[in-house]
Amino acid sequence: MAHIDSYVERLLDRISNGVLADDRRNAMAELQSVVAESYAAQLAFGAMGFPVLLSVLKEERDDVEMVRGALETLVSALNPIDHARVSKNEVEPALMNSDLLSRELENISLLLSLLSEDDFYVRYYTLQLLTALLTNSPNRLQEAILTIPRGVTGLMDMLMDREVIRNEALLLLTYLTREAKEIQKIVVFEGAFEKIFSIIKEEGGSEGGVVVQDCLELLNNLLRNNASNQVLLRETMGFDSLISILKLRGSTYKFTQQKTINLVGVLDTIGLLLHGNPEADPGKDTDRMVNKTVLVQKKVLDHLLMLAVESQWAPVAVRCMALRCIGDLVVNHPKNRDALASKVLGEEPQVEPALNSILRIILRTSSMQEFFAADSVFKSFCEKNPEGQTMLASTLIPQPHSMFRAPLEEDVNMSFGSMLLHGLTLSEGDGDLETCCRAASVLSHILKDNFQCKEMVLQIDIEAPTPSLGVPEPLMHRLVKYLALASSMKSKDGKASTSGSFYVRPILLKLLVIWLSDCQRAVECFLDSRPHLTYLLELISNPTATICVKGLAAVLIGECVIYNKIKESGRDAFSIVDTISQKNGLTSFFLKFDEMQKSLFFTSAKPAMPRKPLTRSTAASMSDFEDVDEIEVTDQKNEDHPMLAMVLDSQFVFFVKELEANIREQIVEIYSQPKNQVAVFPAELEQSSGESDIDYIQRLKRFTEKQCLEIQDLLSRNSILAEDLAKRGGNVSSQVEHKTSGGVERPHVDTLRRELHESSQRLETLKTEKTKIEAEASKHRNIASKLESDLKSLSDAYNCLEQANFQLEREVKALKSGGAVAIPDVEAIKAEAREEAQKESEAELNDLLVCLGQEQSKVEKLSARLLELGEDVDKLLEGIGDDMGLQDDDGEDDED
Repeated sequence: MAHIDSYVERLLDRISNGVLADDRRNAMAELQSVVAESYAAQLAFGAMGFPVLLSVLKEERDDVEMVRGALETLVSALNPIDHARVSKNEVEPALMNSDLLSRELENISLLLSLLSEDDFYVRYYTLQLLTALLTNSPNRLQEAILTIPRGVTGLMDMLMDREVIRNEALLLLTYLTREAKEIQKIVVFEGAFEKIFSIIKEEGGSEGGVVVQDCLELLNNLLRNNASNQVLLRETMGFDSLISILKLRGSTYKFTQQKTINLVGVLDTIGLLLHGNPEADPGKDTDRMVNKTVLVQKKVLDHLLMLAVESQWAPVAVRCMALRCIGDLVVNHPKNRDALASKVLGEEPQVEPALNSILRIILRTSSMQEFFAADSVFKSFCEKNPEGQTMLASTLIPQPHSMFRAPLEEDVNMSFGSMLLHGLTLSEGDGDLETCCRAASVLSHILKDNFQCKEMVLQIDIEAPTPSLGVPEPLMHRLVKYLALASSMKSKDGKASTSGSFYVRPILLKLLVIWLSDCQRAVECFLDSRPHLTYLLELISNPTATICVKGLAAVLIGECVIYNKIKESGRDAFSIVDTISQKNGLTSFFLKFDEMQKSLFFTSAKPAMPRKPLTRSTAASMSDFEDVDEIEVTDQKNEDHPMLAMVLDSQFVFFVKELEANIREQIVEIYSQPKNQVAVFPAELEQSSGESDIDYIQRLKRFTEKQCLEIQDLLSRNSILAEDLAKRGGNVSSQVEHKTSGGVERPHVDTLRRELHESSQRLETLKTEKTKIEAEASKHRNIASKLESDLKSLSDAYNCLEQANFQLEREVKALKSGGAVAIPDVEAIKAEAREEAQKESEAELNDLLVCLGQEQSKVEKLSARLLELGEDVDKLLEGIGDDMGLQDDDGEDDED
């Protein structure tokens, strides 16, 4: 190490202090050689070499050979040595040297000034040096170039230089414009679009070499998420030059790797124009819609269909990107949708609609990537397009049974709907359900958010495989049968399928979830077959099923609850909730939602974004990528399979999240308010004619006992929940502790505990109120008995007065018959006695009426309170007075 340091130091001394020009040049050549090959020399140079070589660049411009040597040495100092083994803890000398050189703004300014030199190699090495600096210290170089006057202009001038210089400048600009939006704007105003398309044309368009690829990468950097640059391209040059690159010329059937990369780059550019600026407000992103309109007016749809559908010799990467561009062109754009629907492909007499051709790709392709790309076309076509959905659904007419037995290749003359139904039923015989599931995916797009289409497809009946052995069955029932068969699915070669089965069940479940959503008749059709619900309940507890499958099955069961208007016992919403509770337990059922929500695709689901930049490092792998279905998937429970992200797209994930919240709320509401087991009629609360008070009270007691039974039933259900929570709490925490740290069920457990506590409190409140009511009833029964006793005493007093009056009348008669004494005025005495007795009686009656009025007021207040508590007052008052005379002392106290 010390030897290298001293050697580099001697060479630098010869360069700075040497007298002979040849000796200085030889020293520069030796320095360049040792720095290019020695890790230690790079370190030593970084410590003391920059001032010497920068001085040469500043002061010895006339000595071209020395300037060349200095630049070449600096390039070597900034490029890592491939064969050098550097430990992780050691400093990378190339990065350190880049940092040292870019610290001073005047160093960058000096390098940019060298671009105006006449010598070819000076300009060439300067561009290489700037590229190395940009690779190692991008932010610092970008800031410096923006600060230096005419910094970007000098780089842009290099695009018009000799070919080698031009290519280096092009590569430098692609690095420089990847992230720096300010530099992007300056480059565009310096005429970048014209220069880029001029170079592409000069190099031969899509048939050109890597220079075309670099031009397209630079173009994409300028357009990505930059609405102003997109507008400038559209309104100045237009899209003609871009679309012309897509035209297949001469060797149409020959696709080299470079040609494939170039076509992928152009399709990437079109994709950027169709996506607009994803960060902009969707309501204000009108540029994207204008781009779509102009591109279709320029016949880009024809070129895309040629690459995606008609040129089946094109590489898979090109076909897939062209299909995705078609989808982006038509989504939420009525005119472009109509243009696609009206397109026909082929030549007379064998022409067919473009949508039929794309559907055939879905059903026949061996590439899963191509299947999902073609499927995205129908997803985009049906998005917010009820007329288009209805148009496609109207063609769903079952063909004769003989046509369903025909091979897939004979579907050329079928309508769109017949071909789709053919695909849905073709694979039943040999157990290969991949074709069926692909057709199901297209059907899900047709049914999404379209009640009319759901009703139409419910009417479709599929003939049994052997007509003599069965009757036609609804299409929905056939799809559920395929769902049950999917776990044992085999591939076309008869071997067990490990790569396709992982997405068959999710796609079929996705279709059923979309179909049953907000469609009462679809729920009724699904529940017409009792085994359907049983199968789903078994599926969500099946240990071999994936989290995704279990979660979607739970969502499907939930839809049978929240969209269920059936009143028939055993199929109504309450019965389904009861079945879930008995067979799986609500906690275990809700846990499937929680597990699905925590899965990778639900937590990472985001709206679709444009693809990552297509650079030199990624282009080769993009152009000849292997399809995912060719990769062996040995673990069928692989939750991270890349294709699942295409099945569970962000829109469907957000839809399921909203649906899951409604399902949870509705099931808890149904479970907490059990079905009423006591039929109550107003007539039962009234005392029947001829019914004694005691019988009436006994009947009211029986009614109260029934209410208590209902409360006990509710407590029993809550007890089951509590036991289930206790069991699940222990088991689940031990099973999934490493995944969730025992916190998976805690929110739901707390909710259930809170509901149980509230129910217990309500029961205690009802018991307290019942005790108060019984006490009040007993009190009023005693008061009524006391009043009746007082009334009897008053009656006895009146009878005594009558007897006294009768005795007086007898005495008067005796006196009249004797005639010995003066006869008093008997009538006057009688009248006086009656008047006195009447006054006493009226006084007591008035007191009694006052007491009765007071008690009546109390009774009315108590009756109102009882009504608030939900008790029936009339039944509670039955038989009052039967136990007359009891507890007289208490009654007297109350009266006082």
